[in-house]
Amino acid sequence: MRIALAQLNPLVGDVAGNMNLIKASIDQARADGADLLVTCELALLGYPARDLIFRDGIVEACERAGLELAQYAGDLHVILGHPRICESQRRPFYNSASVLSQGKILATYDKRLMPGYDVFDDDRYFHPGEKTCVIEIAGRKIGLLICEDIWRAGDVAMEQRYDVDPVSETIRDGCDLLVSLNATPFVLGKWTRHRAQIEAISREHKVQVVMVNEVGGYDDLIFDGRSIIFDPGGSMRTVLPGFEVCTKTIDLESTLETTSFPEVQRVESEPMSELYDALVLGVREYAQKTTLTKALLGLSGGIDSALVCVLAASALGPSNVTGIMLPSKFSSVGSLRDAKALSDTLGLGDLHELSIEDLHDTTRGTYRLAGVGGLEGVADENVQARLRGLLLMAISNSTGAMLLATGNKSELAMGYSTLYGDMAGSISVIGDLRKMQVYDLSRWINEQYESLGFSTPPIPEASITKPPSAELKPNQTDQDTLPEYEVLDEIIERYIDREWDAARIIRETGFDESLVTGVTRKIDQFEFKRYQASIILKVSPRTFGRGRPYPLVMKTSTGFEQTKTPTSVSDSEHER
Repeated sequence: MRIALAQLNPLVGDVAGNMNLIKASIDQARADGADLLVTCELALLGYPARDLIFRDGIVEACERAGLELAQYAGDLHVILGHPRICESQRRPFYNSASVLSQGKILATYDKRLMPGYDVFDDDRYFHPGEKTCVIEIAGRKIGLLICEDIWRAGDVAMEQRYDVDPVSETIRDGCDLLVSLNATPFVLGKWTRHRAQIEAISREHKVQVVMVNEVGGYDDLIFDGRSIIFDPGGSMRTVLPGFEVCTKTIDLESTLETTSFPEVQRVESEPMSELYDALVLGVREYAQKTTLTKALLGLSGGIDSALVCVLAASALGPSNVTGIMLPSKFSSVGSLRDAKALSDTLGLGDLHELSIEDLHDTTRGTYRLAGVGGLEGVADENVQARLRGLLLMAISNSTGAMLLATGNKSELAMGYSTLYGDMAGSISVIGDLRKMQVYDLSRWINEQYESLGFSTPPIPEASITKPPSAELKPNQTDQDTLPEYEVLDEIIERYIDREWDAARIIRETGFDESLVTGVTRKIDQFEFKRYQASIILKVSPRTFGRGRPYPLVMKTSTGFEQTKTPTSVSDSEHER
């Protein structure tokens, strides 16, 4: 059998456009002499469609497109991912894979396991299938699976939560080739777990396994592709490129297709390359799929804005990125110098300097004349941040360029950010990177600058080495308010990504009790800010936003500590 893997980038809701993508893959597969073409999960609709799937006519359009593709397939067999209407069940749709050929639908499989954790809400829309599906094509008995059916939450390092095992049941029905259609979002290190799971399945059950994954980005989610084939016994036959659209035909019987896998070696040796590729794709996809071509951001001379600027320049081209320097009376000469150096090195389309000093003085005077006292302390610092946000949004509105937020996960966790100030933006590019990851990725970019297409290391060394500061008052540094980032990040990783409580963190790290409880209390306290934050590109197991729906008003009482979080917590921290 010659099998074509269609690693596609569908656009959610664009049924006609997605059908044309699939037709192009059919043409390619036919030209390559394939017997079978496999698409990704819900390729006709795009994944995740969320509540768009409820809109009148959407699923009906997918069903009509499926019939048209069956005619277009001719003698080629196509396994198509699509939704279909589910009659007389408590959920209105099935998430399905249909085998098409010669104008007919030869078989249909409905996804059986519906994830409802993290960012997934399949169980909101889709009724679970109840049967396996094994069909013979070109002399091979092929068993169909869809995404969670093969992973069973094992790829997200969660406890097994399903009684049904679609893999074992499908193999018991006599298949010798498992084909899994996927739309599984990127998380750092997740693909390595995918590889290990498929290797274990192929070795244990002595079957070939084909996994086709979506590529692209939707809102906060990034899809990395890297579709793979494993031979019986656990040897990998093929891996498609990461973060790229690709249709490739493989001869499953040939031993000549097995090659070295530089993509695998690169990913496993350089996790920073995964982060870089994912974030660049996330920015590019958000811009392209919202028909935006340009971006802007505030350049402070610090490490966070420098990293976001590099990622945006890689995603959109440096000529399409505008940097805005917004100095105050507290900004250092070195910070402005570093921002200018970054712009020059990257070759940004524009770099503007808009001082907020006069606006700040005017605001302070207006405040004082209103008879409510003088602006002091944190309130005064946040005014500066909001004045910057005001100017950045004005430029975004007048130019049509999307504003990129530059805060990192450590700051967002601690509320070390200002609502309607530095939190403003279309997307938060590094909002899922802890501060030490920001440093690691920045150093990696400078080390790998040539392979990334830069003529010189793009991030100024001073931006990496100088103490981080919001520069909102004299001689300010982040560590005036926050714990050392090395320690803070360890607490955040355990409390957010692993869901450990404070007691366990203290017990297993030996960190000071007051330090840990202070950090965890602030993480809970400032949830109200994150509810109003920009969309955060997801690269970690637990990302602030839709996949972590924590309450704003809560009180935790575990016997170890109590935390009460009201809805109207003062905006008591600073911009970064």
